[in-house]
Amino acid sequence: MSTRLPATARREQILEVALDVFASEGFHGASMNDIAVAAGVTKPVLYQHFDSKRDLYQALLDEVGNRLLDSIAKATAEATDGRSQTELGFRAYFRWVASDFAAFRLLFGSGTSNDAEFARAIAAITAQAADATVALIAVDIPTSRRRTLAHALVGMAEGASRRLVELGDDFDPDEIASEVSTLAWAGLRAL
Repeated sequence: MSTRLPATARREQILEVALDVFASEGFHGASMNDIAVAAGVTKPVLYQHFDSKRDLYQALLDEVGNRLLDSIAKATAEATDGRSQTELGFRAYFRWVASDFAAFRLLFGSGTSNDAEFARAIAAITAQAADATVALIAVDIPTSRRRTLAHALVGMAEGASRRLVELGDDFDPDEIASEVSTLAWAGLRAL
């Protein structure tokens, strides 16, 4: 079977393998047996780390969402103005998509919207990304409207990414980030 790993390393390995399985098969199409086989562990080992397939999937959504949000936060922390924050945020997002199609498909393309619990988890990740974006919108309008615009910007990145992932071709994340951030910044400046 597999070599003995410390519990935290085994859990990380299972999450990594489960990401690929769920991204390609979806939640309902994947089985715990599929994941155990792919990870090179027995089902009892899998259940030592996760109570159920739902528990594993939720842990994976949380992990992938946190990676996305962390990459955007780190990238925008170095920005000196609104325009650079906008471009760096989009760049981090598109680099994340380009480097990990499976993670993007897990969050936004594997049928999670059909399950209320998973849809809430995705909505929470989207809301956190939008909350981080609100501060970048330096216009004199009510916060609730800035928050709506922030959701629009997050939706713009998600929509462009869906298209790029559907095409299946490699793309230059910095190039698409530059184009989308220019579009977004032009709109923000017009306000």
